[in-house]
Amino acid sequence: MITIGVTGGVGAGKSTVLDYLEKKHHAYVIKADEIGHLVMEPGHECYEPVIALFGKQVIKNDKTIDRRQVSDVVFSHPDMLDRLNHIIHPAVKKYIRRQLSLKKQQGQKICVVEAALFFEDHYEEFCDVVWYIHTDQEIRIHRLMKDRGYTREKSAGIIASQASEDYFYSHSDYIIENNNDLGETWKQIEEGINKYETV
Repeated sequence: MITIGVTGGVGAGKSTVLDYLEKKHHAYVIKADEIGHLVMEPGHECYEPVIALFGKQVIKNDKTIDRRQVSDVVFSHPDMLDRLNHIIHPAVKKYIRRQLSLKKQQGQKICVVEAALFFEDHYEEFCDVVWYIHTDQEIRIHRLMKDRGYTREKSAGIIASQASEDYFYSHSDYIIENNNDLGETWKQIEEGINKYETV
């Protein structure tokens, strides 16, 4: 089994690459962000610690945690974000490791792990190879404005706050250019898959 780590800045079109790998190569896709939500659900390991950190006011009527309220708090209190991350990230990694182990036993050929803060949170620890999805900044800004309704200023600000392209380039094993030519993107994905299938 090969485990491919996929990362890239906001608006790079990581989902496009993940969907293709899932459909064309039957890859098992794990998104760290989704697991982060899952581990905060009632009955999961981060539920009680998050409530202990933020107080009972973050519990909604259906007993789930109000993630919007949590996000509002951490937005203005960086120290709370750190404490939240110390609860969530170890649980997410543990969950992903368990899933990868299970998929290997089941004979899965390709697993993909996607995370926004991929290198910062050391997701490369359990990936065989890391792909960086690169997209020109202007295209990313347009995508964020169109898909999320952000202003140009907000889009540019979010992009500027993320790791630099040089950082991604120097830490990744394979680069996929995902501008507007999807045919070219698919071709690069196939080349990436073939490269590691022949190793």
